[in-house]
Amino acid sequence: MTAPHPGTGTGAAPGPGSHAEPRPTPLLVLDVVGLTPRLLAHMPNLRALGEQGARAPLSTVLPAVTCAAQSTFLTGATPAEHGIVANGWYFRELGDVLLWRQHNGLVQGDKLWDAARRAHPGYTVANICWWYAMGADTDWTVTPRPVYYADGRKEPDCYTRPPALHDELTEELGTFPLFHFWGPGADLVSSQWIIDATRHILTTRTPDLALCYLPHLDYDLQRHGPDDPRSHRAAAELDRAMAPLLADARATGRTVVALSEYGITRVERPVDINRALRRAGLLEVHTQDGMEYLDPMASRAFAVADHQLAHVYVRRPKDLEAARAALADLPGIDQLLDEDGKKAHDLDHPRAGELVAVAEKDAWFTYYYWLDDARAPDFAQLVEIHRKPGYDPVELFMDPDDPYVRVKALSAIARKKLGLRYRMAVVPLDPSPVRGSHGRLPESDDEGPLILCSDPHAFTDRVRATEVKSLLLRLAGLR
Repeated sequence: MTAPHPGTGTGAAPGPGSHAEPRPTPLLVLDVVGLTPRLLAHMPNLRALGEQGARAPLSTVLPAVTCAAQSTFLTGATPAEHGIVANGWYFRELGDVLLWRQHNGLVQGDKLWDAARRAHPGYTVANICWWYAMGADTDWTVTPRPVYYADGRKEPDCYTRPPALHDELTEELGTFPLFHFWGPGADLVSSQWIIDATRHILTTRTPDLALCYLPHLDYDLQRHGPDDPRSHRAAAELDRAMAPLLADARATGRTVVALSEYGITRVERPVDINRALRRAGLLEVHTQDGMEYLDPMASRAFAVADHQLAHVYVRRPKDLEAARAALADLPGIDQLLDEDGKKAHDLDHPRAGELVAVAEKDAWFTYYYWLDDARAPDFAQLVEIHRKPGYDPVELFMDPDDPYVRVKALSAIARKKLGLRYRMAVVPLDPSPVRGSHGRLPESDDEGPLILCSDPHAFTDRVRATEVKSLLLRLAGLR
């Protein structure tokens, strides 16, 4: 391990006779994506944390997706206030749909670390892979960030702050395993790297607050559903991987909070919301080289699909009723929120669509807008999270109907290793294999998120997502 580094906001140790304020109680906050009480049954190490400390249901936000929930945890505000209405939305001023942006400036409101530093100047924070990490006033930052070469190649890597931390982590742990973080190869390898990076930073930097994002449960639960034995194995795998990190926290007197953003429920029905809008004459495309591309600036209405929620953007008020009529009888839609509905769910922010569709429990929204697969854009069969105008869980699969899919993948990998441009066109255009989704508010605590804490006095009843920020300040001794 590298020799310890002082925190950027931490002064020298107080000398004899000084009366420096005591340090806040150090915290480790684990975002265990997709964790529910049912999965906790397969995770003895994490379960023990709640049995020896505190455990409660966590009331999440609508939409129950990563970016919206994390932003609520860290600001104490609702999506209507902090502005993160989904994992991505239509940027009206740009005329473009953008998902998975990384600049913390998009999150409006008072951040946890700002409140902590008002109470204790010099409070230090490490963010290891929570979202909107870039540009945040944290002391140490690690977040996935590929290398985009000028010839079009994309290679795994991460962004760090301070910059020197990049080479330190790479030398210690290897290159950030991006292709294990998302895509058909997504598995425990990425969460293991994040765990090891967190342990390294806790040992060498000792931040007052460490945020650690663990995505492993997201993968097999979306692939196979929450009740599948493969999903239960994933929970057990992650629990074993977390054990050394939990032991480190116990050994150093660090209070641990583990929470989840949402629970994943079983789904059977993909809902092609954009195809419905196109058939109604509201969504427009433009064509290049035989491929169709969504034209959001010209469309009268289109949807940005995000799991079980879709923001429907309507260009002119006069088209609102036509958009509503096009979706009113679409199978799989449970609710279609208008202005009053958005306000009732704390989702009435200018970034939200004029309408917000919420899927039925066993349904989820595709982003597909083409009516003939032969006209699909070439990025549709790639892992291409920044070009698709909506979330695509089918990126977790290789095309089962293509007998040459593995040959194509091996050929692409060979070209990659030779430093040549390559296309990993292996993602199916059939959404039916997806078996798990989220985004709706849970119907029961058993299938919803929860919160655990090593401090038995942390809480005694349900915790709301908007209360997490104040809870962490209190656990740190800052409130």
